[in-house]
Amino acid sequence: MRPHLLVLFFFLSASSAEQRHVDTAEEECQAEHPTLLYYFSWADYLVFATMLIVSCLIGTFYGFFSKKQETSQDFLLGGSNMGTFPTAMSLTASFITAIELLGNPAEMYGQGTQFWMTCFSFILVVPITSCLYLPVFMKLRLTSSYEYLHLRFDRNCRLLASALYMLQMVLYTSVAVYAPALALSNVTGLNTYIAVTLVYVVCIFYASQGGMKAVIMTDTFQAAVLVGSLFLILGYGLSYAGGTAYVWEENAKSNRMEFFNMDPSPTVRHSFWSVVIGGTFYWATMFCSNQASVQKYLSVESISQVRIALWVSAFGMIVIYSVNFLTGMVLYNAYKDCDPLTAGYISGQDQILPLYVMNFLGNLRGMPGFFVAGIFAASLGTVATALNSLAAITCEDFLRGVFQIDLSANKGAVYARWISIIFGAVSFALVFIVERLGSVLQVALSFNGMVGGVTLGLFSLGMFVPWANAKGAIVGAITSLIVVLWIGLGAQVAAVNGQIQLDSKPISIAGCPCINETTIVLNQFEHTSDNEVLPIYQISYLWYSAIGCVLTMLVGLAVSFATGAQNPGDVDQDLLSPPIAAMFRIQTKPRMRSHGKKTFAKARSDLLSWKIINQNRALILQIPR
Repeated sequence: MRPHLLVLFFFLSASSAEQRHVDTAEEECQAEHPTLLYYFSWADYLVFATMLIVSCLIGTFYGFFSKKQETSQDFLLGGSNMGTFPTAMSLTASFITAIELLGNPAEMYGQGTQFWMTCFSFILVVPITSCLYLPVFMKLRLTSSYEYLHLRFDRNCRLLASALYMLQMVLYTSVAVYAPALALSNVTGLNTYIAVTLVYVVCIFYASQGGMKAVIMTDTFQAAVLVGSLFLILGYGLSYAGGTAYVWEENAKSNRMEFFNMDPSPTVRHSFWSVVIGGTFYWATMFCSNQASVQKYLSVESISQVRIALWVSAFGMIVIYSVNFLTGMVLYNAYKDCDPLTAGYISGQDQILPLYVMNFLGNLRGMPGFFVAGIFAASLGTVATALNSLAAITCEDFLRGVFQIDLSANKGAVYARWISIIFGAVSFALVFIVERLGSVLQVALSFNGMVGGVTLGLFSLGMFVPWANAKGAIVGAITSLIVVLWIGLGAQVAAVNGQIQLDSKPISIAGCPCINETTIVLNQFEHTSDNEVLPIYQISYLWYSAIGCVLTMLVGLAVSFATGAQNPGDVDQDLLSPPIAAMFRIQTKPRMRSHGKKTFAKARSDLLSWKIINQNRALILQIPR
């Protein structure tokens, strides 16, 4: 054998032996320091199953043993006699999603406390809703909030908003269940498909059988489970960490305690302005113009009850967000020397809270199960609320509106039940499509803000701009939707291509066992791009709702004047926000809009209903005497 070949042989042999030694050492180290210290036990499964069973029992009670829900009003609006506190808890449960429960602590861990200031937006959005939008909905009492757009503008505007809402909710509910299920399964070992299937089966059952009453009462129970699990985790976490003061101090050392970043640039992901002002617009899409929210407002009898419920729900959301962010501070204290994402222990930042629960609280039998029950309780609330609202707009806007099917009160309830089941099945099927299209997850989450802003703009245009006409509303909505989708989807594509990267607070892996720190630090900078991204794609996602709303109103107003503005005196005062109606001194006597010939007037409790026939279809407009 030639000398140089002999040298090469010995070199390769030595390298191979050294690599085997390194691999063996790493395996031994990983065996001594496993990623998960505990796994789901029988007690955890029992706690999780109990939450699902109780949810089913509530649906069973309201579907089969309580007062029969024979009319569509009973099924979709709970007979308009629900209590204030359950409605407040239901609003809270539907506003807080499982994605947020996992994402907010991870946000605090990675980016700091600035997003915590979104609590100010809750305080701002309640009086905006109570004074400007709520009086209109409570006067009209329309099962589908989008019927307002028909009364104020025309049928096309109504159907556009309804179709956007249907697309938004079917897609979002799939992601809202699948994303947290995936995050939990990767850490707890809970099977993703079993968890998702159970959630949908339980949710479809009680939402379709018990209607709005079951949805609201189940939301109340689930909100208690959710809040209880969050407080237990925070309490044990602070106790293990050494107290609130110590945890706060450790986070301050890493510059995570940032509340007032006053940078006015819209490209700053989380500044005080984007979080508070942009956040107010986002939450206004949920409080002021969301079909699910409006339905719950109409499930109580008086506007004063709704206003109380709004303040209670806002307080509940502030508490939940605060507990979430304090939990994120506990997470940083636990992993400040060994970031599990950088170390490769988890594949996504939303898995850090489940990892913490399993490793630090897994020795407490039932605690991981209680945590998972709280997360999936949020998923159940999101899906159940969506199914009920989708049934409402399908019956009112499409069966009655488009297909002109004459639905009696009794027949409407039957249709609503079957429609909620169908939408639940479609949403469940979409889970398996979303699973194979990973990039769709973030798009679906951003889609809420994009579409919600446009819808808010339509309602705002109708209530605040008496000169606006139907042409302006349609053109404004379509233009705004195109622009916001262009910005939002463009930003997602740029992020996938590595052109937009998230700036994180300092992390470390110096305390991680079995880790080659040099290799990991180098790998952090592999995904770079020399291509500059358009500045418009760098706009913070928190501004999407504001852009959609404002652009809809501006374009809508401009087109309205260009095509012949509406005379404010010809607009029914009940279709305008009270301050606007007062400002223009519109006479107090309600006038019917020119949809056609009035056929009859009929007294019903405290309301006088005018039924107007237009193009062989009926519109119901309820106006207080």
